Amino acid sequence: MSRRYLLTAFAAALACSAAAGASAQDAVKIGFILPMTGQQQSTGKQEAAAIKLYMAQHGDTVAGKKIELIIRDDAAVPDNTKRIAQELIVNDKVNFLGGFVVTPAALSVAPLSAESKTPEIVTAAGTSIITEKSPYIARTSFTLAQSVVPMADWAADNGIKKVVTMISDYGPGIDAEKSFSAEFKKKGGEIVEAVRFPLASPDFAPFLQRAADQKPDAIFVFVPSGQGGAFVKQFIERGLDKAGIKIIGPGDVVDDDLLNGMGDAVLGTVTAHIYSADHNSPANKAFVDAFEKANNMRPNFMAVGGYDGMHLIYEALKKTGGKTDGDSLIEAIKGMAWESPRGPVSIDPQTRDIIQNVYIRKVEKKNGQLYNVEFATFPAVKDPVKAEQK
Repeated sequence: MSRRYLLTAFAAALACSAAAGASAQDAVKIGFILPMTGQQQSTGKQEAAAIKLYMAQHGDTVAGKKIELIIRDDAAVPDNTKRIAQELIVNDKVNFLGGFVVTPAALSVAPLSAESKTPEIVTAAGTSIITEKSPYIARTSFTLAQSVVPMADWAADNGIKKVVTMISDYGPGIDAEKSFSAEFKKKGGEIVEAVRFPLASPDFAPFLQRAADQKPDAIFVFVPSGQGGAFVKQFIERGLDKAGIKIIGPGDVVDDDLLNGMGDAVLGTVTAHIYSADHNSPANKAFVDAFEKANNMRPNFMAVGGYDGMHLIYEALKKTGGKTDGDSLIEAIKGMAWESPRGPVSIDPQTRDIIQNVYIRKVEKKNGQLYNVEFATFPAVKDPVKAEQK
């Protein structure tokens, strides 16, 4: 069945839905599509917990409208994501769609967002191209390039000359590899080998052996949140740490949610990322305390993406005075700025991507627990990929 036919059928269903629901809605419906099962379920649980925390703290009424939250499980399977999004738009008549943990899931919904003029708030996926696929998409997570360009700058300035890149072979990983390699080479570094491995359940051991044979100063690694523990375990099992090879990369590999389970072998690992649970600000301390009390787990960068996604939705509704048409809402979102638990953030009015600080962090032990301790800041970073395109 062709994409055009599917969109035509969707538009027909949408027209019927709009006619049936033409009377004013007192409720604002927010549909979050998250992987509550499957390989990415830890991310879905982090986001769902943060979304519910935001509502608990800020109430369920905004601009005189009752907020109705719907969370649906897609197991991070794009076909599921698209089907659920259609159901949420046509049957549930949602005013916002949110979530989208993996890039293919976010992209599968983009045509539906554009056709129905439903704001799609991407709170997790990190490929640069996503916001270009519908004028109604905005992002509160990050792009991979935002983290990896500062990582390349730091590495080149701190004695790392030879690097093997190792990435999951899908959109965000390819973005990370390209952005890191280009910047690192520009700064005089050498990429001695570029390794890609399958996204689903990879065995890192043979790839790590290839990397070790090159005797690099460091391995730049990108794996999705949730796979970092397995990567680090196999890195240590093969003795790469004892050979003096460092792990560098974006923060997914030492995810706050999983960090304590990785053990002391990750002490000293340097990453660049948009958030650490150890971030030193009153807003973050309050967020971490409330999150841990409500969920008995430490929040990670995905939780912050979900928390800020809800903030964006609430503030857009306030700005429009409760108007829920997509054009009004997306205009309200453009240029919005606030103090997040991660630090100051804003939405680029041109690209609808998030502008935010990127922090260089080192894994350290504090009060018997492992944390990503920030020691340098690249302020107000825009997505470098889109900046290059201008």
